[in-house]
Amino acid sequence: MNRCTWAKDGDELYIHYHDTEWGVPVYDDTKLFEFMVLESAQAGLSWRTILNKRNGYKKLFKNFDPNKVAKMTQNDIEKLMNDTSIIRNRKKITATINNAQRFLKVKKEFGTFSEYMWKWVGNKPQLNKPKVSTDVPTTTPLAEAMAKDLKNRGFKFLGPTVWYAHMQAVGMVNDHTVDCFCYKNLK
Repeated sequence: MNRCTWAKDGDELYIHYHDTEWGVPVYDDTKLFEFMVLESAQAGLSWRTILNKRNGYKKLFKNFDPNKVAKMTQNDIEKLMNDTSIIRNRKKITATINNAQRFLKVKKEFGTFSEYMWKWVGNKPQLNKPKVSTDVPTTTPLAEAMAKDLKNRGFKFLGPTVWYAHMQAVGMVNDHTVDCFCYKNLK
């Protein structure tokens, strides 16, 4: 079975993520919030680091329930800063709580966050055709526009590169290389 180059190193967690999640369209708001939390935590770090801490994030950020995360307090932040099961970066932690609050505002405005997000691509995943992993961009004009809109709505740690990674993760774009079995399955 052929995979994207980045998923060929033998790390079972990475391979499983590539084979079962990356690029699969996600419409569930809780799952979209989960990826938003994880992608913003990943800024400046490797995705492998975040995957290894995913269970810690799930536990400490209330199963990625944006309603519960939005209510977290300064006391909660101090506890999170002492827990090694997540990235202990105060700015990223406070951004997560802020983003939960903003997420709920967008949800109220559009009915679901999914509705807001997927309208940007006409409710249909964009099919790219990268031949090799180096053909995959780190951002696009669409990701830049979305990141700008999110910033205007008060979101933090979701710049164009982070947002494009989010778009890839939740299947808004199919950036599997054309020789990868996932490309064909998601096409």
